[in-house]
Amino acid sequence: MTTLVLDGGLATQLERLGADLRDELWSARLLLEEPELIRRVHAAYFAAGADVATTASYQATLPGFARRGLDGAQAERLIRLSVQLAGQARDEAGRGLVAASVGPYGAFLANGAEYTGDYDLDEDGLYAWHLPRWEILVAAEPDLLACETIPSYAEARALARLLEGTPGVKAWVSFSCRDGEHISDGTPIREAAALFGGNPRVVAVGANCTAPRHMTGLIGALSGGLPVVVYPNSGETWDAGNRRWLGLTDPVEFGQAAKEWQQAGASLIGGCCRTTPEHIRQIRAHLS
Repeated sequence: MTTLVLDGGLATQLERLGADLRDELWSARLLLEEPELIRRVHAAYFAAGADVATTASYQATLPGFARRGLDGAQAERLIRLSVQLAGQARDEAGRGLVAASVGPYGAFLANGAEYTGDYDLDEDGLYAWHLPRWEILVAAEPDLLACETIPSYAEARALARLLEGTPGVKAWVSFSCRDGEHISDGTPIREAAALFGGNPRVVAVGANCTAPRHMTGLIGALSGGLPVVVYPNSGETWDAGNRRWLGLTDPVEFGQAAKEWQQAGASLIGGCCRTTPEHIRQIRAHLS
């Protein structure tokens, strides 16, 4: 099976280019203030060898923009813009796919809940919360949706319902995980992935924004099912109290690990937080 190389950390590269993302909207703030910088980052990842650009819609939500004082029409325009910017970079590169990021409810909460699944909404509430942005992203016609950093079984069930209600849409579903076997709320990843088994519109299930050391175990736990997607963070850990990253992972080591993930059975491989175009360049080099 052909291995697709995904992009790396959008926010990480934006910060390297001078963007200040210390904000509830995180990278989505640049949709409002400096969209050209987002397009440049997508272009940099395509130039590094990525096959897929993941849009800046992870933290772009209607209620999130409403808290900033934008009305519904303005928020919808910005969410659609996230897909357009990735499409422009793809067209300039002359190849690739656009995956519209569907971030978790926890990203909107901006309290770290995307790594715990500690939510104040049940499945029905999560379905209703996701639905408006989901419809906007589908209407923007990306190549597929990237349902990512999902920490909760209830949220996975809500996303499965959304997929059932939108025939023709393709997606991957990627969980944040606490170890090599469980998603962040403690559900075995095999059980969570089973919600999407047999759905021909789900192109892969897997894990992202999780430590690289857990990837091989997670790939093994998912073997025999849908294709597996993995795009871990750099191996650094987030010190929430002091709002800083601790640790460091070398891009060459990341590329070497990507080869191991490919050999273990992953077929979509990239990077998440704290990874850069150099990490993606190393993935491409080691997989090639």
